[in-house]
Amino acid sequence: MSQSHSCSCCHEETESTGISDGHSSGRGYSLKIYLPVLASLLLLLAGIAMDYFDIGFFTGYIRLLWYVIAYIPVGYPVLKETLEGFINKEFFTEFSLMSIATLGAFAIGEYPEAVAVMLFYTVGELFQGAAVNRAKENIKVLLDVRPDSAAVLRDGIYLNVPPEIVAVGEYIQVKAGEKVPLDGEMLSESSSFNTSALTGESKPKTIRKGEPVLAGMLNLDRVIEIRVAKEYSDSSLAKILDLVQNAASRKAKTELLIRKLAKVYTPIVFFLAVAITVIPYFIVNQYDFNDWLYRALVFLVISCPCALVISIPLGYFGGIGAASHHGILFKGANYLDLMTKVNTIVMDKTGTLTQAVFKVQKIESALYSQNEFICIAASIESLSNHPIAKAITEYAGTDIYLKEVSDTEEIPGHGLKGIVDGRIVLAGNTKLLDKFGIEYPREVHAVVETIVLVAIDGQYAGYLTIADEVKDDAAQAVSSMHRLGIRQTVMLSGDKSGITKQLAGDLGVDSAYGDLLPEDKVRYIEEIKADPNHVVAFVGDGINDAPALALSDVGIAMGGMGSDAAIEVADVVIQTDQPSKIVTAIRIAKATRQIVLQNIVLAVGVKVAVLLLGAFAVASMWEAVFADVGVALLAILNAVRIMKKKF
Repeated sequence: MSQSHSCSCCHEETESTGISDGHSSGRGYSLKIYLPVLASLLLLLAGIAMDYFDIGFFTGYIRLLWYVIAYIPVGYPVLKETLEGFINKEFFTEFSLMSIATLGAFAIGEYPEAVAVMLFYTVGELFQGAAVNRAKENIKVLLDVRPDSAAVLRDGIYLNVPPEIVAVGEYIQVKAGEKVPLDGEMLSESSSFNTSALTGESKPKTIRKGEPVLAGMLNLDRVIEIRVAKEYSDSSLAKILDLVQNAASRKAKTELLIRKLAKVYTPIVFFLAVAITVIPYFIVNQYDFNDWLYRALVFLVISCPCALVISIPLGYFGGIGAASHHGILFKGANYLDLMTKVNTIVMDKTGTLTQAVFKVQKIESALYSQNEFICIAASIESLSNHPIAKAITEYAGTDIYLKEVSDTEEIPGHGLKGIVDGRIVLAGNTKLLDKFGIEYPREVHAVVETIVLVAIDGQYAGYLTIADEVKDDAAQAVSSMHRLGIRQTVMLSGDKSGITKQLAGDLGVDSAYGDLLPEDKVRYIEEIKADPNHVVAFVGDGINDAPALALSDVGIAMGGMGSDAAIEVADVVIQTDQPSKIVTAIRIAKATRQIVLQNIVLAVGVKVAVLLLGAFAVASMWEAVFADVGVALLAILNAVRIMKKKF
């Protein structure tokens, strides 16, 4: 069937995002439609004026020809769709209803009404096209960041080639003002990047040597070099585009129900219109065929389900677009619906509520000054790649000159042993000092944070505590969840139970469990879901969170630095890694749901009222136009409101 029209009650145009190439298609978006519509409108107004002033020559065939000419620019495309539908055995469509109604109006001499119905229907399509374009704008930003080429280093020179043919391990160059074409590792010292297309955040991000750079980021400062880490098809940008482009194919239950009803509803109203025309012949004394046919035609125009099957998908699509503007990617409209029902939120700790960046929190040493103590600890830890070791060396920074280290030995599960500036140094947990028979204060066992004990030449010297930094908006996010009516918040972590419970208390999380393996997280979610009254959303970022994300009713992945496995399994992806965006996602979902329900009530209420009026000859074709096109326009305008809302 032809795809020239954008109304979804007859074909699939609005069932996909329609943004595969970044360009709009369809009759509603083309400039060539405006001139015929304007010509039809002017001819209709002129005809009505001549009728009103009873112009002498404007009668008979001249009047008929005038309105036929006015009808053709807006009616021909619909008649063509009707014919193609009949060829494809699709008899009961919006196009056939409009065609029968307007041709019937011509048959009984109601020429202006026939032109007006088709004209306002076309105007409605123009409004719909504009509304869909607005809904797509936020998503189209992603398509605009697709790089056209990559400057790859080959044979000593940089060649511009399609990103798809650049191999992992090759070197690419990105100039200031250019988009990063592929995921990779930063080789230059540093540069600032605009990441808004990926994360929704307008604040530039500084990326330094050795840190990851993602495709779609806009380089702001200087010429940089990047070592490619992933093929284009595996890049973050390609995956985001795939998520967005496939999002609308997953329908919400409300949307699917309306579409199914429309397929049954349309033939029913067609046969009811036939009944309105024929049955009165047998029961009415003074039967007037033209009068009852007119009532049936009015009934047909009113009955078109456009307002529902256009505005409801548009409402969900607007919600997906609004979410993407905030750095939240819903993988389908069905997850917008599910998100409104969530009453239990289970969160991973590390990487979700915390930065997954360890920092030295406290230093205790009775034998050495703080600078000397951290110098010794950082010196031995500088030879380790463990995150805790890196936290200590980063704390020492460049101001402290590290000492010479030799004979380093890493003792698995315990810590490090080595010689620092001629002294034997141990740095690790309590098991390390127990192993070497070194006495230390028993109170260190009460320390909740990760602790690194240091012994020098067989004597306990002090300790450092290491903790993962909490995200700035974590406490605000948990508080907002409770205000939104979330029944229960839970924190699950593989970290120590003491640390997990302390953080949960600080953030206001209802319950927390630590020392968990991935299968333990799954077990906890199964226990929560055993109560049918719980609708569970799980939020995580690591590959170990993938099973829990898959099991939950709604899986939410922190997509900025989250693992590919977590992002793949999740139903919702938060590109900014901000816990507060969980609340934003719920608010957008609820606003979308509210708009969809408003449109259903508006469309059904007005149509039922005017259908009854039309059947009893109280409503004319003009009221029918309002009930069809007018209500559709109101529903469309209501649907795009979500694009203006602040969350």
